[in-house]
Amino acid sequence: MTRRIKFTLLTLLAGGALFLAPAARADQWNRQTLVTFSKPVQVPGRVLPAGTYIFKLADSQGDRSIVQIFTEDRKELLATVATIPSYHRETGSALVTFEERSAGSPEALHGWFYPGDLQGVLFVYPKAEK
Repeated sequence: MTRRIKFTLLTLLAGGALFLAPAARADQWNRQTLVTFSKPVQVPGRVLPAGTYIFKLADSQGDRSIVQIFTEDRKELLATVATIPSYHRETGSALVTFEERSAGSPEALHGWFYPGDLQGVLFVYPKAEK
């Protein structure tokens, strides 16, 4: 009888430990971020109209430098963009940086940093888009 009680207690403790373990968050892995632009913004290969978009790292174990941009409802993949790693000095909320373009052209997205991370990415533009 005592063996059965010990087994039951150990099973409950193990189950409780699993229950208390922090849940993995998908947005931590893929850095999913909701980004809203009040004006059109250029990304490599296209111009996004003003609106809200989902930015995330492509689901790849080997290459963590591909960014996918989706519509807010996730129904449409708008762009898949090559990036290079970059670092900044401050953590905090999500950060996007821009490059100026010639008059009449939309600002170009330069960098994207996930909230709380010092490492982010810089977008790679073809020479024709600079």
